[in-house]
Amino acid sequence: VKVLSHIDSILQSPRAPPLIYRRNKGPVQNCIKQNGQECGFEHLPLTIEMWADQLMALKDLHRSLRKLSLELVPWHPADSQDNRESIRVEDLQFIVDAILEEIENKEKNSQTQSLQTLSGIVSHFQKLFDVNSVNGVYPRMNEVYTKLGEMTNAMRNLHELLELDSSAPPTVVVDTVGKLCDIINKKVTEQVQQLLGTQDIHSIISKLEEHERFFPPFQALIQDLLSLLEISNLDDILPVVRSLK
Repeated sequence: VKVLSHIDSILQSPRAPPLIYRRNKGPVQNCIKQNGQECGFEHLPLTIEMWADQLMALKDLHRSLRKLSLELVPWHPADSQDNRESIRVEDLQFIVDAILEEIENKEKNSQTQSLQTLSGIVSHFQKLFDVNSVNGVYPRMNEVYTKLGEMTNAMRNLHELLELDSSAPPTVVVDTVGKLCDIINKKVTEQVQQLLGTQDIHSIISKLEEHERFFPPFQALIQDLLSLLEISNLDDILPVVRSLK
């Protein structure tokens, strides 16, 4: 009787879930207490059995949440109540809240850092390529891409022409072109010197001045001979003159 009275007081407590207290609406059968009130405990064994199953499942759920917590937030301190016989809903809620808080903070920090990084990249691009506004970033990107393609093709062709390895840096290409120009200039100078028969720049100047003085009268003489002899080819001058002798 005392046990039933204690159970009855618990069931009728404001904190008790509505599920476990049901006043019997049918005929009273074998459930009359000493005070003559009917009991509402007929369904209670099934409810307690269901709760027992749920409590067992609660421990399994707690174990699964701990594994999930170790995967998602391994830096979070371990729960000292893992091996406890009884697991409360508060324990599960604590794990879920910890996981959600860590994930939300991570996503927030990631988004903030990503926006800051993108802003820094755009600003750096504007400084490097002298772009005054954000709207001008895309056109300048296209221009840079086009110029880069042209330079890449030019460098590839130079590597092939100069018989350089494809990994040779631009400085090596420039040095090779410079050496080639020096060789060409030296050969041209030597050929000019051989042609004029002198090694002195002043002699070269004198030869050119003599040429300027000699060539115009010589050219006029030849033109008069061609006209006088009625021929058009220089090679025909000597044969025609000999035939006149």
